[in-house]
Amino acid sequence: MKNRLLILLPALVLPLACGAGDGADGGSVNPQFLSMGTAPVGGAFPVVGGAIAEVLNDNRGENNWRVQPRGTKGSQENIRRLARGELELAMSNSAISYFAVLGESGWEQSYDIRAVATLAPNIATFIAKADSGLTSLGDLAGKRAMVGVAGAGFEMFVEPLLAAHGVTYDDFTQVYGTQSGAVDMLGDGTIDAAFLGGAVPTGSVTQASSTHDIVFLPFDEEKRQQLARDFPFFQLATIPADAYSDLTEDYPGLNVGSMHLITYADADEELIYRITKTIWENRQAIAEKHPAGRAINEANVARNTGTPFHPGAERFYREIGIWPEAGG
Repeated sequence: MKNRLLILLPALVLPLACGAGDGADGGSVNPQFLSMGTAPVGGAFPVVGGAIAEVLNDNRGENNWRVQPRGTKGSQENIRRLARGELELAMSNSAISYFAVLGESGWEQSYDIRAVATLAPNIATFIAKADSGLTSLGDLAGKRAMVGVAGAGFEMFVEPLLAAHGVTYDDFTQVYGTQSGAVDMLGDGTIDAAFLGGAVPTGSVTQASSTHDIVFLPFDEEKRQQLARDFPFFQLATIPADAYSDLTEDYPGLNVGSMHLITYADADEELIYRITKTIWENRQAIAEKHPAGRAINEANVARNTGTPFHPGAERFYREIGIWPEAGG
């Protein structure tokens, strides 16, 4: 906690740091370094997190921050590192954040994290090679499937998703690895299927679709609808037919937990307010770097996914009139 308070100094430090200047850095000789946890290469987190960091740095104005993206194992590690004061900002899957706040589904305690911005939906699905013989999620029983990076927390949304289709984690062999590595494992037969996804288009799915003939294992429509009703982080979503070369028609998918930008509850309110304001005012620049940036809009950025918003972010969203009064 002491380290965190030293890093996230109260708001009065910000104007003081802007007095003397080095000219090229917006007038600050003592930059405030802010580490942002992302995820392994292959998913959308590193790209989207990197785009947000770059835009924050390029448009900091009189703010003296330097945002530095850090590769991590993903959401679960990011949340723990926020709690230890090793990160100031992080990307996370909102399903994993939801259970972290509650201290449930494998979390050893509740974590006092706060949302800054709800970002793009994480539209994920199991894919397999077209010649695998797999045609449904129920077919995964007895197979080997890649379910994400070990320790990343994917089981928090994969388990209920599969359970709804009659498949438990005891029914198949879990293989752990990165999304990009899963494409190679599909190719050499190490795995039969892989759970891939993120903001559409996701690099690993694009790679798999261009490298192999693949199929997107379909959800049972009734189960898909029920999942969206039962869990606050699941949302109905559609992958358009032109998103990947192996999709010939729109795919009725599932947002298994929107990516969002998070911080810790004790982060300075003024700092988070300014970060939120800068992201919002430069959202088009983020969208130009990755299509996920288009999710920074009036209907989505302040959308509730089960994690309370940081007061600094909430204050900004209220000021511009997009805070959803019924629930936030």
